[in-house]
Amino acid sequence: MASRRASEELIAEGRVSVDGQIVRRFGARVDPEKSEIRVDDMRVATAPDLLYYALNKPRGVVSTMSDPEKRPTLADYAGQTDERLFHVGRLDTETEGLILLTNDGELANRLTHPRYKVVKTYIATVQGPVTREVVKRVREGVELEDGPVEVDSFRVVDDADPRALVEIRLHEGRKHIVRRLMEAVGHPVVDLARTQVGPIGINNLKIGTMRALTSKEISELYTAAGM
Repeated sequence: MASRRASEELIAEGRVSVDGQIVRRFGARVDPEKSEIRVDDMRVATAPDLLYYALNKPRGVVSTMSDPEKRPTLADYAGQTDERLFHVGRLDTETEGLILLTNDGELANRLTHPRYKVVKTYIATVQGPVTREVVKRVREGVELEDGPVEVDSFRVVDDADPRALVEIRLHEGRKHIVRRLMEAVGHPVVDLARTQVGPIGINNLKIGTMRALTSKEISELYTAAGM
């Protein structure tokens, strides 16, 4: 989280807690595998065996770690570690973009459960143009065959004919939810990519590559998941 000197300043200012208790004594010993350490109430990742990665999944890759049909899987891109990793949610085979990989089961469950309302952001190329009436309808909620879908936000990034670009942010993860939503309002998806999961953005991560999350990003994920 910080250099030793900066960490001492954080402790002196009463901004560090261990298992819910503010710690002001320098040199206090803790077990990083068992203790919960927080700075400014943000949990710090300390367990050395927990791993967190961001992957920019290409199209054509199945969101599983193995596939009986021998199709490309997430495991083909997770070559940086021999640890067993879980994927946080899924992207359908033809959708590219950000998917998180971790062996932190509690965090993975919270990030995918709609109860914790962790927002995922998608950019979709759809048949255009997209009218104001369609934007209003999506924002108000759309009824699908398995129940209503409510977006956290919806906006048109680039409106054109015959293609438009829209951004959809929502915290639920029903199967093909974005594609079914846009189909229901008369704008079938041509291309789809997920660009953000909670506070983690895809940024400049190239398609087919993976990177480890920073300590700050992991803490932000903990906060988003209510941990």
